[in-house]
Amino acid sequence: MIRETGSPVKLVLFDIDGTLLTASGAGKRALDQALRDVYGTSGPIDGYDFRGGTDPQIIRDLLGRAGMGEPALAAGAAAAYRRSGALLASEIGDGQRVSVYPGVRALVETLAARDDVVVGLLTGNIEAGARIKLRPTGLWPHFRLGAYGSDDADRTRLPQVAAGRAEQLVGRVFRGPDTVIIGDTPRDIGCARAFGATAIAVATGWHSVEDLTAHRPDHVFVDLSDEAAALAAMLGR
Repeated sequence: MIRETGSPVKLVLFDIDGTLLTASGAGKRALDQALRDVYGTSGPIDGYDFRGGTDPQIIRDLLGRAGMGEPALAAGAAAAYRRSGALLASEIGDGQRVSVYPGVRALVETLAARDDVVVGLLTGNIEAGARIKLRPTGLWPHFRLGAYGSDDADRTRLPQVAAGRAEQLVGRVFRGPDTVIIGDTPRDIGCARAFGATAIAVATGWHSVEDLTAHRPDHVFVDLSDEAAALAAMLGR
């Protein structure tokens, strides 16, 4: 339950891949095989830039570049997601290939224990994929809500989805200034900007501090191991 504390309540939304954890390429391998199984091709997947994309956008791009039209893509979508989820679960297995980045566990646990924070996910993964990746880390129960690629292929629309779910959960309206988005790519920064949220970039994924700084986030961290600094950036107090 969110209690009135005298300070504004924050909605803090984390990306998954490259921000919270690495699954050692399991997602790409599962998607590659799923698309081959369902559509007969995974398109130009080896040269495709996955960073910050949503699963539906990635699939549409790959198959579109392979010459597939929208009707054929739509006809196989449900089967592709089911197959990808099954393959991802097999890839993840007992979680030995999943590694949580420095500082993440302690930071998420600290935020989840606060009365003035609602902790959630904002990720391009479909919801099932997010759950599969996070389950072996033990972090899944700390996220009270999520906005996923399965909600909208356009990442910039996901903050509004998350804000709506947070409002339903705690009975408060969350707007841009009440929201913090943490991610490892320029697309995460752009997503935060589109909603007027605080943009926090972390260089644990595939972009350096210098790359991320060029996109003008509000804060940039090498990783999230400095909990005090991360909390100050997120909560502004």
